[in-house]
Amino acid sequence: MTSLAVLLKESWSHVEDRAGDLANYFYAKIFLTDPNLRDLFPVDMSLQRSRLLGALVQSVQMVDDPDRFGEYLRALGRDHRKFHVSPEHYGIVGTALLEAVRAYSGSHWCIEYDQAWRDAYDIMATKMLQGAESDENPAYWHAEVLTHERRGRDVAVFTCAPLLPFTYHAGQYVSLECQYQPRLWRTYSVANAPRSDGTMEFHVRATSTGWVSAALVRKLQPGDMIRVGPAMGSMTIDRNSTRDIVAVAGGTGLAPIKALIDDMTRYNRSRWMHVFFGAKDRDDLYDLQALNRLAGRYPWLSVIPACSDDPTYWGERGNINEVVERFGPWSEHDFYVCGSPPMVKGTLGTLARLGLPHSRVRYDAVAALPEAPGLR
Repeated sequence: MTSLAVLLKESWSHVEDRAGDLANYFYAKIFLTDPNLRDLFPVDMSLQRSRLLGALVQSVQMVDDPDRFGEYLRALGRDHRKFHVSPEHYGIVGTALLEAVRAYSGSHWCIEYDQAWRDAYDIMATKMLQGAESDENPAYWHAEVLTHERRGRDVAVFTCAPLLPFTYHAGQYVSLECQYQPRLWRTYSVANAPRSDGTMEFHVRATSTGWVSAALVRKLQPGDMIRVGPAMGSMTIDRNSTRDIVAVAGGTGLAPIKALIDDMTRYNRSRWMHVFFGAKDRDDLYDLQALNRLAGRYPWLSVIPACSDDPTYWGERGNINEVVERFGPWSEHDFYVCGSPPMVKGTLGTLARLGLPHSRVRYDAVAALPEAPGLR
């Protein structure tokens, strides 16, 4: 019998090229079924569509890893509490999802695919409801912005302090909402390990299609209040491993890598960590000075910056995955990868070609999604 994972991945391959249109169809079906649900979503749905696609891609990729799959879905259920999702909404969403995938599969659709998506969604809904029902924390936290600093052309680094205790692990991400774009939530990685004073640092790049990122970079200021969703993601340090670490960061994908470094400064005595920091040009290496200070302080840490489109740059040049490959071999290392979708995809492809076991590579596909539709 063909496994559930194989059927889901196979069926998804038939609709992936039209995933944006599928998302539009999906939400149209939901709102036609229950128009009141429209009030739970932002006026502009482009970000929400990308979040749906990210969740679907992440779920399909992890379905053959039951432990990781289950934890991801429970975290997703906890996160969805901030949208005021109730148990009866899951049935509406499941029906709309099945109809959307069936409609865009066309002649490829078959009874095996139909049953696979029904079974998968039953699992997803059950795990998400378990996560939501077992969570005794707030649906979201209010946090005060303490500092806000512009870096380069379109990057800001800011810190905030939640008003109530907030629990997370280094390498995880959260969703943020600000007063300048209400009801629009965007995921960002925390750039530090948990601190005794509870403060959290974020690195944000304003994108041309990103309403939330533009507001966080250009409008946010100290004293503002933001809302923070529960922590998600599994790109955390495996403390049971004794292997050295290679961290690959593209642009503001550096944020969770910095959190991992911060975490390791508190206990590491035996593992080397090589950080590859890639950017388009030297101006985009917005936090290189801080990285170099850390490397000067901790002998187990090395930093290799690279620019892909700066012919006058003195250091390594090329796409960061190409630079990583030049510095190999890495057959005995653990990898952590974060950046734009093309950067993550290129790096994962390079590591697969080098024969690195998938179990040694950690990344968060949802954290790397763009704010507008389009996953490729």
